[in-house]
Amino acid sequence: MDREIKEAFIKSKSKDKQESYEAYQYILQATEKQVDWAYEVWDDLLDDLTDKDNHQRSRSAQYLANLAKSDPENRMLTDLPRLWEVTKDEKFVTARHSLQSFWKVGLGGAEQKDLVMEFMAERFKKGIDEKNHTLIRFDILQNMKQLYNQLDDEAIKQTAMDLIETVKDDKYKKKYKTIWKMKI
Repeated sequence: MDREIKEAFIKSKSKDKQESYEAYQYILQATEKQVDWAYEVWDDLLDDLTDKDNHQRSRSAQYLANLAKSDPENRMLTDLPRLWEVTKDEKFVTARHSLQSFWKVGLGGAEQKDLVMEFMAERFKKGIDEKNHTLIRFDILQNMKQLYNQLDDEAIKQTAMDLIETVKDDKYKKKYKTIWKMKI
């Protein structure tokens, strides 16, 4: 790990909001591609998923999701449930930011993709009683679209279409189909 990325991880926890935000942006950009230093921060990021600061929880979840493609030991297969918990955080903004990056875990390999799809499909089906469930469902379908765009896997699209068909409210069914640019 180079000095710049080490400093960015330190600065990302700064009390100075601008410094922290700039470091956050730098880390997200750095982790868009595969890196060889993922395990140097992995355990700390796992610990930060339960940090008292909701910003740290959210950022750690996003960093881990990005680092899934840099996980040759497939640690994410074991750690995924811990990451998933942050998508249900008490602070909705934290939960939502974590959920919106969750699809990136699916870029780590076929097993990761299958687990990501399983977690999201299950929540789509059973999360009807959650507060903001329509927004959560929208994010889940958007995640599936992102994953589909990256992997061009028709099974992802079919799962999304099947889930959309279970929606009883035509207003939301129409809204969800717009993600895939389809008509009712």
